[in-house]
Amino acid sequence: MPDLREHGCFLERELPLADGALHRYRVFVPSRRAGGERPPLILFLHGSGERGDDNRRQLEVGLGPVIRARMDEFPAIAVFPQMHADRDDPGHYAFTALAILEHAQAEFAPDPQRILLTGLSMGGFLSYELALMQPDRFAAIAPICGGFDPPHGWNPRRIAALGGVTTLDDAARRLASTPLWIFHGARDDIVLPERSREMIAALRRAGSNARYTEFADVGHNAWDRAYAMAELWDWLWMRRRDW
Repeated sequence: MPDLREHGCFLERELPLADGALHRYRVFVPSRRAGGERPPLILFLHGSGERGDDNRRQLEVGLGPVIRARMDEFPAIAVFPQMHADRDDPGHYAFTALAILEHAQAEFAPDPQRILLTGLSMGGFLSYELALMQPDRFAAIAPICGGFDPPHGWNPRRIAALGGVTTLDDAARRLASTPLWIFHGARDDIVLPERSREMIAALRRAGSNARYTEFADVGHNAWDRAYAMAELWDWLWMRRRDW
């Protein structure tokens, strides 16, 4: 029988959940040579433009093209949920993404100390959301052109899911020990760079060692520049959850 991990490959998976919907997602499985026996896992959260039900669009922007360019060399399992086209509820997507992460971890058995998280635009906002929901889960987080919207007092379910967070400073204190590298384009007129600037300022007030890179000549698609940085990938692959 041929070794299924001789080459890196994308697989299709699906997960029925209590909301009655069948959630389809993609998983990239690295070659054994690149990933070893227990590779890290990176969860990718797409932007609003990649919502749909085709289980393909979430691979077209951001991390998917990076992996396709180096299929046999990319060393991590990568999980790509897709938010349904008829839903406009990022909070629901957050719970779905965590359920899909659990499902993928159970099947593909990554190194549990090296679970990583990244997302762009809407997915950048949701990267903070997931990290706040499960602050001991992720070894590192790389949000791109995102931000954090504190919950309103009339949303007790979200406040509870975020561990009691109601302000930006609450969020920063909850994430202070998590390795973060935040990216934004200075010319972004869709998600203003102030959203990342205010987050990094709050993190530093909380004593975090979070990193921030702002690209002076880049608009909303800061993910192209961020994911092209070898330094980012070196930083991610070195992160382990040992706190």
